[in-house]
Amino acid sequence: MIRMLKYGWLCLLPFFMAMNGFAQKPGNLITTDHLIILLDLHESNPMLQTVLKNAGLEHIDINAVKDKDYSALQKLGWSAQLLPDGILHLEKSIGVAVNLNVTVWPQKPAKGGYPGEVVAGINNFARISVREMENGMTRFFVPGNQGAKRVMLAGNFNSWSTLKGSMTKTDSGWIRDEKLEPGVYEYKFIINGNWTVDNNNNLRIDDGEGNINSVYYRYNFTFRLPGYTDANRVSVAGSFNNWDGNQLVLRQVGKAWEIRMFLHEGVHAYHFLVDGKIVTDPANSLTGKGDDGNVASVINFGQVINFRLGGYEDAKHVYLSGSFNNWAPDGLEMKRVNNTWILPYTLATGNYEYKFVVDGKWIPDPTNQHLVHTKGQVNSFISVNPNHTFKLKGFSDAHTVALSGTFNNWTRDSYTMEYKNNEWSISLRLAPGKYLYKFIIDGKWIIDPGNKQWEQNQYGTGNSVIWVQ
Repeated sequence: MIRMLKYGWLCLLPFFMAMNGFAQKPGNLITTDHLIILLDLHESNPMLQTVLKNAGLEHIDINAVKDKDYSALQKLGWSAQLLPDGILHLEKSIGVAVNLNVTVWPQKPAKGGYPGEVVAGINNFARISVREMENGMTRFFVPGNQGAKRVMLAGNFNSWSTLKGSMTKTDSGWIRDEKLEPGVYEYKFIINGNWTVDNNNNLRIDDGEGNINSVYYRYNFTFRLPGYTDANRVSVAGSFNNWDGNQLVLRQVGKAWEIRMFLHEGVHAYHFLVDGKIVTDPANSLTGKGDDGNVASVINFGQVINFRLGGYEDAKHVYLSGSFNNWAPDGLEMKRVNNTWILPYTLATGNYEYKFVVDGKWIPDPTNQHLVHTKGQVNSFISVNPNHTFKLKGFSDAHTVALSGTFNNWTRDSYTMEYKNNEWSISLRLAPGKYLYKFIIDGKWIIDPGNKQWEQNQYGTGNSVIWVQ
């Protein structure tokens, strides 16, 4: 059985609930004058019925609403207005405290790109204000505001800078292009010094510090099911959304059904639901069973790493084990090809520790000089799609050079560096932010002589500084 970890993921249902024009955190008790619901009638009936249920309107017939029969809503005190773009504006005067029980998946976005805490997500715009350009850039757009003197874009992709995100004025608004990796991003606009969310983006999150930020997903994956042209509804459910068949509804494109989304690298189980019937992916031969017990297609989304161990011709069983499979001793069996044990394995972007298990004996990778000292154990280390390389020239007489810093809680001898071409080096995948570090040469701590950026510490010995964007 393929057992999948269940993650929370960030996504809003196809509506935007607001109080006096501002998005509220789900579950908060709010006193206000009016409750407003914007309902996108282009969405499927089951999805819209779920939205009404979450708003306490489970007895409202969505088919009657789509036929412009608002009598049942009006009896409950709701006014209804159909907007030109197919959005139904529902409003009710309440004047009392209301507890919002809106179904969302509130998972805090990462700093942007990988590694990230959000497994999957889709955007939700009332009017598209962020789009991908043909040149690979992501364009942010603020409509109107022709009288503004200055408009800025700030987000976790530029460390919320108030200096770097100057937007360009056009005949219809303000634009700025950013180079973004696939991932989830928080952002805001600064108009004449005033910070504001993107009013055209229904997807928002509380940053935990009392601020509401807009959220954007840069897509990297498409689920596609060919055929079934006579179907009324096709959705996809998987380990990335707790097997909920009502969240991700595909749209018909020619003779196939498709949905684009952000999907974090890793191993995911999934299946399609065609008018409620489970269908595995005909284009994917890899199958297993998900946590719901049903047969599922499986995707390994990431980079294939070819793990190799030479020798040990007499071994009966050789396994790969590491932080990527919770150090299971016999979960990933390697195959012998001539005098080498081999296993191609897909890993998401990130940093990993691993070992080989040869007939029950655990050994580090003899061909990998990068080692990690963890709780008395020495493990081999690998970084998939690293974004920073630490280098130290010279010191050819040193026996061991290690890297330590705020990224590993200053653990001594944590990352052993490789010596090649008169240079010690090691590459890591680091989230955006500031890091302090030092090299340890045969037990002696030094700052990086090749980095002019440093700051003083409590011991008077200094720490080197890097900023990862």
